[in-house]
Amino acid sequence: MTDRPGADANAVAAGPLTVPMDESASGSPGALPEGGEAVRHEAGWRMILRAFAENRLALAGLILVILVALFCFVGPLFWHTDQIDTNLLLTNHPPGGHHPLGTDDLGYDVLGRLMAGGQSSLEVGLAVAVVATFIGVVYGVISGFFGGFADAVLMRFVDIILAIPVVYLFIDLASEFKPTLLLLILVLSLLSWLGPARLVRGETLSLRVREYVEAVRTMGGRSGRIIFRHLVPNTVGTIAVNATFQVADAILTLAVLSYFGFSLPPPTATWGGMLENGVNFLYDGYWWEIYPAGIMIVLTVVAFNFIGDGLRDSLDVRLQRR
Repeated sequence: MTDRPGADANAVAAGPLTVPMDESASGSPGALPEGGEAVRHEAGWRMILRAFAENRLALAGLILVILVALFCFVGPLFWHTDQIDTNLLLTNHPPGGHHPLGTDDLGYDVLGRLMAGGQSSLEVGLAVAVVATFIGVVYGVISGFFGGFADAVLMRFVDIILAIPVVYLFIDLASEFKPTLLLLILVLSLLSWLGPARLVRGETLSLRVREYVEAVRTMGGRSGRIIFRHLVPNTVGTIAVNATFQVADAILTLAVLSYFGFSLPPPTATWGGMLENGVNFLYDGYWWEIYPAGIMIVLTVVAFNFIGDGLRDSLDVRLQRR
């Protein structure tokens, strides 16, 4: 058989030259060359959960909130007390016997009162956080997106509301209206949406000049699509963190309202109402009518603040580069 000149050249020209990889150098076929490093990208939500779980204070806050919720909503199923009818024969009894935390001036069991008051306080706090956050997000993103004259007018309206003395407003409301659960949620929401609005507006002013927003505009995207499909989802971190703080602020404000007489009337219980009522007996030595409600307020507010701090750190892009 006669070899043809240039056969090797034709073979090279016909297809790429395949060089077998030395398995001993790489360890396995198709592996990276020696010195290379395989980087495994982790899903965004997993990074957030991992960073949150590594924050011990945030984890402790979450556990504490769960325990408080179980105490308030599941506890009454096991600890049966009458929180409607008064019993003047059991007024101001110290802790002991059938009343581990004693009774108040109307004969209500303080432990059962804490559970019932926690239900009202948590319901108001969560409802206010949802309503105020929704209003603030919509208001702030519209103001920041359109900018200019519209932004100036909308923000001046926010400044006017912030300038209203809240104390005098509460006193006037207490003298004009009979407080109900719905009215309390409405009043607190109308006073709490201002913070989220300013935060979201600031985020929107930064996001609206990004390249992807300009690309949507170039392709003919409408303002509504840009706002709700691109701007709002990119402010979720700020919204989530602020919402947790809104719950804590609402619970504290609800307690303050009790001192102005603008609280849920008996027999409905709130932690703030228990605290305000217990102050009247402070100098009589009835400590069990004050400290339990105060401790529950402090623990719950601190727990939500820990959760908010943990969410803020978890959603921070700089801390996700680990």
